[in-house]
Amino acid sequence: MSREPSDRVMCASMTNTCARSRVEPGYQEFQSKDIASTTSADGDVTVRVIAGEAMGARSPVRTRTPTMYLDFTVRPHATAPVRQPVPASWNAFVYVLEGEGVFGPTADQPAGAHHLLLLGQGGDGVEVWNRSDKPLRFVLVAGEPIGEPVAQLGPFVMNTEEEIDATVNDFEYFINGFEKAKHWKSQAMIALELEYVG
Repeated sequence: MSREPSDRVMCASMTNTCARSRVEPGYQEFQSKDIASTTSADGDVTVRVIAGEAMGARSPVRTRTPTMYLDFTVRPHATAPVRQPVPASWNAFVYVLEGEGVFGPTADQPAGAHHLLLLGQGGDGVEVWNRSDKPLRFVLVAGEPIGEPVAQLGPFVMNTEEEIDATVNDFEYFINGFEKAKHWKSQAMIALELEYVG
């Protein structure tokens, strides 16, 4: 049986914490209805605040390192640009999910769906225009750099490959903070498994 087309989009985020502040592993799962969302007064811009804050809305997600993860939708021919502050010292990127927009000065070329734009440090934020005939949807992800090496494997983010190996071992044997992992179930994945019969 084939899967029917869907308008669902899934983006996952992994954040490394400072090595000096090792913490118990944690997982936060929120339903779509629990994610903070707001729309501009003119109705041109809607933002879902997955982490951080935007347009007066604050996310329920707790992060140990200052982070923003924002899902913007901008109506076609919006009368004003989206302006989102980003601290000058943070790393940031934009990923365009659908449509096309101009990111930065209005003379810049538009970026279309499935393009990733790395934002430079030192500015005060990002300005985005949708001058097209279609809605623009993009995520803005930014965070305070912690200045440490990063090693990643699946959902595990550590500082070295050796730490990754030890973490995978801990997870597989349900030790060192993963004691409850044997019983972890993602309601989102359960729903997808019921929906998708491959």
